[in-house]
Amino acid sequence: MEKDKKVALIDMGTNTFHLLITQIKSGSEPLDLVKIKEPVKLGEGGISHGEITPAAYARALNTLKHFKALIEQHGAEEIKAMATSAVRNAANGPDLIRDIATETGIPVETIDGDLEAELIYDGVKSALEIGYEKSLIMDIGGGSVEFIICNDHQIFWKQSFEIGAQRLLDKFFITDPLEEHAIEALKLYLQNQLEPLAEAIERCKPTVLIGSSGTFDTLCDIDSKRKGLDREQDCCPEADLALADFYEIYEDILRKKRSERLAIPGMLEMRVDMIVMAIILIDYVLENYTLNKIRVSAYALKEGMLYRLLHQERS
Repeated sequence: MEKDKKVALIDMGTNTFHLLITQIKSGSEPLDLVKIKEPVKLGEGGISHGEITPAAYARALNTLKHFKALIEQHGAEEIKAMATSAVRNAANGPDLIRDIATETGIPVETIDGDLEAELIYDGVKSALEIGYEKSLIMDIGGGSVEFIICNDHQIFWKQSFEIGAQRLLDKFFITDPLEEHAIEALKLYLQNQLEPLAEAIERCKPTVLIGSSGTFDTLCDIDSKRKGLDREQDCCPEADLALADFYEIYEDILRKKRSERLAIPGMLEMRVDMIVMAIILIDYVLENYTLNKIRVSAYALKEGMLYRLLHQERS
C-alpha cells in the first residue's frame, strides 16, 4: 500500500443508507471512524411502480449531503458509493444519481444483483469464518433479497431476487396484524419466485443459514434484550440465533400490531413494518430448505466494499 488513508464507503439501500468512514493503515487493521445508518426509505410509496417518489428523492439527497459533510469533516480522501435495487429499477434512478453528483460531488455506481451478492459474501467473510461446509447467506433488503450458497473458499451459486421487504409490504400487508390467509398467500408467492433457489439448495445442500445484517441484526438485538443481555455488534460482528429463539420472536411479532411491535425491546422504528415480511421469508426458507442453524453477520455490503478495497491495495 502506498500510504495510509481514510476512505468513505456508502451503501444506498432501498430502506437504509449506510456510511462507513475508515482509516486504512499499513500493517494494521482498519480503524472505523464513522459508522451510521439512516432510514431513508427510498422505496417507500414508489418501488412497486418503478419510481422514486419526490419525498424519498428529497430524503436521499439530504442524506447524501449530510454524509458529505461528515466525509469532509473526517478528511476522507476516497469515496465509494453504491446504489442497489430501488435505484436500479426506478425510471428516475439515473436522475437521482446525476443530482447526487451535482449537489454533493459524490459519484454513485448503480450495481446489479450479481455484484451485490458478491459484495455481501465478502462482507460476511469479514465478520465470521464460514467454514468448509456449505452455508446459505441471506440478505433481506427493502428492494431485493440476495441468496449465496458458499463456503469460506468459494461461491457455488448466487442470485438476487426482487422480492425485498418493501415490495412484499406493498403486495401483502393488507391488515395489521397480518391475517393467516395473507401469510399463506405470501408463502405461495415465495414458492413461485424462489424456484431457482430451491433447485440450487437441492443441488448444493447447504445446512446453515447465515443472515446478513439488517433484519437479522434486529432479531439478535431483540433476542439479547429478552435475555437481559447487551449485544455489542462492533466488538463481535458474529452472533448465533437459536431456532427456538427465532420462532418465539416470530410468533410474538406476527400477533402484534405496529404500536405493539414498536414497544418490543430491541425493535427499530425503521424496521417495524418490514420485519413482518422479513420473518415470514426467513420462516419460509427454514421450513423448506432443511437448514438447522442460524448464524448472523453484522457485516454486509459496505464491509464487502472495504474487503475488496483492502485486497486491491495489498495486491
